[in-house]
Order: sequence, then structure tokens, then C-alpha cells
Amino acid sequence: MKAAVEEEVFFDPKTAPVKITVQNLSVVYKATDEKNQTVALKDVNLDIKDGEFISLVGPSGCGKTTLLRVISGLIPSTSGKVFIGGLTPQEARVSKEFGIVFQSPVLMDWRTIRRNICLPLELMKMPKPERTKKVDEMLDIVGLKDFGYHYPRELSGGMQQRVGIARALALNPNVLFMDEPFSALDEFTKERLHEDLLRIWRKTHKTIIFVTHNIQEAVFLSDRVVVFSPHPGRITSVVDIDIPRPRSLECKNTQHFTDLVAKVRSGFEGV
Repeated sequence: MKAAVEEEVFFDPKTAPVKITVQNLSVVYKATDEKNQTVALKDVNLDIKDGEFISLVGPSGCGKTTLLRVISGLIPSTSGKVFIGGLTPQEARVSKEFGIVFQSPVLMDWRTIRRNICLPLELMKMPKPERTKKVDEMLDIVGLKDFGYHYPRELSGGMQQRVGIARALALNPNVLFMDEPFSALDEFTKERLHEDLLRIWRKTHKTIIFVTHNIQEAVFLSDRVVVFSPHPGRITSVVDIDIPRPRSLECKNTQHFTDLVAKVRSGFEGV
């Protein structure tokens, strides 16, 4: 009975409030010659609910990473608006509303795993006893409690990426942005991390926006898959993923999973 409680599905798309709103968003990279300007995103509108797992899928140059960077306040938009819990991306950044996991975990080789996870807590000047407790909690969540005193070079690529996730979660953000975090890993490691990520998501109840090129990855992880097509970058389809949770790798062998992958693929235009 205890295991069933731990696996309880917490996200209900019918009742969850909207967490992130993107309104009429466009991003244009201007060149000296206006004829050569690049429209990275055009008229993007998207609502993401609190606790939802959303994947942004599309080919290179379709604008999915650009959208992630605009929502996270890393780059400005040319026009349109973004709100995270009613805050602008800049206000949300100051409020520690979100964490970011990049394609590379970017760990500091000279710091132990514990001290890598601890870095944002140190920058926030959190008292040491609280930092120690939080790092212990994060190591437990990502399944690395026996590796806290190791160095990054002593861990596999998949384990290093889990450290990156732990560091992003250390300040307890409400939203987690993930920019192709598993793209450099082999398929066996990816599958293990897919299951790990869903377990972490169930434990933490975060809203996750996940960027990927991999359609199967997106379908397995997500509540909805947002499909982007290039020239200019725009949303061409949003596919609801109605596979029951919790999910196991066996669901990939079902006809329904295959049908959903095909539905996402058919949503691309102009590729």
C-alpha cells in the first residue's frame, strides 16, 4: 500500500491552474541588412499548467530552445509577453521561481558532488546547517546519497546529469527548465534517466519544460508535447499524451505509444 501512495498521480489537467503564460511571443534576430534578419519565433501562444510536464519538440532552428531562454529570462523577446506565476521572467529569476538544467551539467571539477550541489545555497548565504540538510535531501532525491564526497570525474555522464538536476532543485524552484539534458548520453543511460526524472517529478511536483529533438523521449515523459516547425519558428501542433501514470518502459511497446509518436511526427510542417 505504501508504494501505491508514492506512485500517486498528482497532476490533474482539469483542475490545475495555469503557471506559465506565453502571449503573442516573437523573437527576431536583426542583422545589419534588414533583409537578412532571422525570425526565430513568431506569434507563439501557450499556457502551461502548474505541475505539468511539457516537452518542446522540433528540428534544429525551430525556436524551441529560444522559447525556453525567453521564458527563463536569458534573452529578451522582440514582442509579446511571458508570465510565470504572474511574474515577468526577470522578476521570476530574482524570486528563484525556476531552475535550469542544461545539455551539459557544467560541474566544477575541484568541488565534490556535495559542494557542487551546495553552490547556489552558498551564493544565497544559507546557514551551513540548512545547507547540509538540503544537500542531503537533494542527494537522496536523485539517488546519489552514496556519492556526495566523490568528484565529477569519478561519476558517469548520467550520474553527472543527475547532479545537475539536484543543483537546479536545491533552491526549491517551482519550475524546472531542461534544455536537451540527455542528448549526449547513450540510449541505455537515457532510459534510466527518463525513469529517474519521472520519479523526481512525482516527488517534487515541479512544473517541467523539457526541450528535445527526440519524439519518443517527449511522448514517454510528457503530459503534452508542443510541436515546433521552422521558417519561422512557430507552434504547429500540441499533442495530449494520455498514457496512464506512473509509466514504465514497457509502455513504449504498445500500439498506443506508437500512434502517439506518429501523431507528434505528423504535426511538423515545413520540415
